[in-house]
Amino acid sequence: MSDVLEQLARVLEARKEADPETSYVASLHQKGLNRILEKVGEECTETLLAAKDAEQSGETRDVVYETADLWFHSMVMLSRLGLGPGDVLDELASRFDLSGLEEKASRGK
Repeated sequence: MSDVLEQLARVLEARKEADPETSYVASLHQKGLNRILEKVGEECTETLLAAKDAEQSGETRDVVYETADLWFHSMVMLSRLGLGPGDVLDELASRFDLSGLEEKASRGK
């Protein structure tokens, strides 16, 4: 599974410096972090709405589609910050021996 994320991360890195006229990813980077974050927010909202619809209708296609968009734009954000899916996967792996409540308490929030 993480092979797909690593492959996508490589593509995103390569497209950072591409021509913004021909690459959506390059155009996002050209517009800066705030535009990338706006896209993450938009995709998050669309994912939430799709999930609410899926709960009512039982049809999950849109929630999967919107989640893919959210993950994609989140990975563009990570790339902008010099991070990748491995950083997030490592963090998730470190939480396996913690209960969710313990992990939340350890953040002090």
